Amino acid sequence: MNLIINFTPTGMIPTKEMTPHVPISVNEIVEDVHQAIEKGITMVHLHARDEITGKPTYKNEVYGKIIEGVRKYSKELIVCVSLSGRGIKEFEHRASPLQLEGDLKPDMGSLTLSSLNFNKTESVNSPEMIQKLAAEMKNKGILPELEAFDAGMINYAKYLEKRGLLDAPHYFNLLLGNVACAQADLLHAGLMIRDLPENSYWSLAGIGDTQLFMNSVAIAANGGVRVGLEDNIFFDKNRKKLAKNIDLLNRIHELAVANEREVMSPSELRKILNLNPGNGKYGRLNN
Repeated sequence: MNLIINFTPTGMIPTKEMTPHVPISVNEIVEDVHQAIEKGITMVHLHARDEITGKPTYKNEVYGKIIEGVRKYSKELIVCVSLSGRGIKEFEHRASPLQLEGDLKPDMGSLTLSSLNFNKTESVNSPEMIQKLAAEMKNKGILPELEAFDAGMINYAKYLEKRGLLDAPHYFNLLLGNVACAQADLLHAGLMIRDLPENSYWSLAGIGDTQLFMNSVAIAANGGVRVGLEDNIFFDKNRKKLAKNIDLLNRIHELAVANEREVMSPSELRKILNLNPGNGKYGRLNN
């Protein structure tokens, strides 16, 4: 199968004080995605930031500006919006980006499948919240981008499928290397891949300096990759060189060539995941 590249340019944590290369403003995010489109990606996982404070925002008007800018460069790129529970508690706020419609409608929305702790903060995802977000996405015709940090979260996805809140085909981001979750090694990655429900497609992400290792494993194992400054701001394991998003993408393309993997086009993944073809029609087919 061709290589899914899921590009994550911003995230919620990196700041300009941490790295000048992280895109924060709408224009910066759009330009980084533009460069990524020119290089070759399959999908983008967007986080929005407040234009004044630089802090994460749930507001759909900001997401709308980013999506509008991105779609000027590609009307086929699969666009996923973050519905993160890190610091955002109210359902109405977390679901705000799902209310965008027409040319601004996202194709996917992130769905973290349980609560978890990071180094300095928590991501709270109660069963009620997860189920409400899944139901809202089903109602809006938006495909969940399923985020699993350990094998238990994959089991919860199977539970949601049995309850009719998730429908195959599924797309999973398997995120390894976080201090309180599955670690970035072959055994943890293999167990999580093995446990995926039928008709699932997956990408591996490595947190921090494990990004390159997990991306390399995924490319060699015929999976997809999640890559970008959201998960890792350094280019080297010694943390001496700050990365730019395009640096990280260039390296993925070099690995893809070495492994004889072609990058999957957005249109190919749209067909696999039963998404509308883009070009003015977004989200799931028949919605």
